[in-house]
Amino acid sequence: MPALAAVTIRIMPVSPSVDLKKVKEDAEAIIKKIGGLPHSTEEQPIAFGLKALILIIGWPENLQPEIIETELAKIDGVNSVEITDVRRAFG
Repeated sequence: MPALAAVTIRIMPVSPSVDLKKVKEDAEAIIKKIGGLPHSTEEQPIAFGLKALILIIGWPENLQPEIIETELAKIDGVNSVEITDVRRAFG
């Protein structure tokens, strides 16, 4: 098994009315499908009721993390996806 990196991802919804629970469920399903391991999530207040969804996942170091951004950006209600941190976690 390849070494894992801890990847932190910020998902910005298009508006405060987007259901972040649904976005989280969709994101975790996509991450599992493409080879990642969902670890933790939190909501981060931004402004005017808008909240970002912060995900920390385990990601195989032999895979490019940009795949995550591309796939998560396809979720309905998502404005942008940004990898904010990558660190060696295990291995």
